[in-house]
Amino acid sequence: MATIVVVNDRMQRGYRYERTAPAGGDFDPRFRPELTPAEMLELGVFGGKYMTDCRDEFPAEWFARARLATGKRDCRLNFFGVDASQKLSVWRARGWLHPDDPRGWFQWYCRYYMGRRMPEEDTRQIGRWLAFRRHLRQIELHCAPGDWWCRRRQRQAALHWAYDSRRL
Repeated sequence: MATIVVVNDRMQRGYRYERTAPAGGDFDPRFRPELTPAEMLELGVFGGKYMTDCRDEFPAEWFARARLATGKRDCRLNFFGVDASQKLSVWRARGWLHPDDPRGWFQWYCRYYMGRRMPEEDTRQIGRWLAFRRHLRQIELHCAPGDWWCRRRQRQAALHWAYDSRRL
């Protein structure tokens, strides 16, 4: 049975979407994220600022152990303690944002994880996720296994894309 979600946060007012797939299931077979949104938030991503005004849309347990900033974003909250994000204005300028997901890839992933399906946009975002693997390869080529100090920005960026760079 589908569930209708109505979003009212700082970036969307009255946005409605339908969850048609089970939470955490029925993913495209090419899309195999290594981290759930809850795990990403717990590890520390996006300077702790990404999800502070839209908690009502997602399960409370996602935020129980999340590393969230109380004021401005704080990159010390990121797992690797570095800034690995580009400004939202860059994402807008490069055409990376879909109108339904004005916060970007992670917002898409959270909604996809919870069961929203938008076939054309899902294909685009999964393609972007697959393309990010080139950064993982750079870590593998240039860093000793388990050396978390090597390429910390790329490792943090990988966490932002649901790849568990702690394993490399």
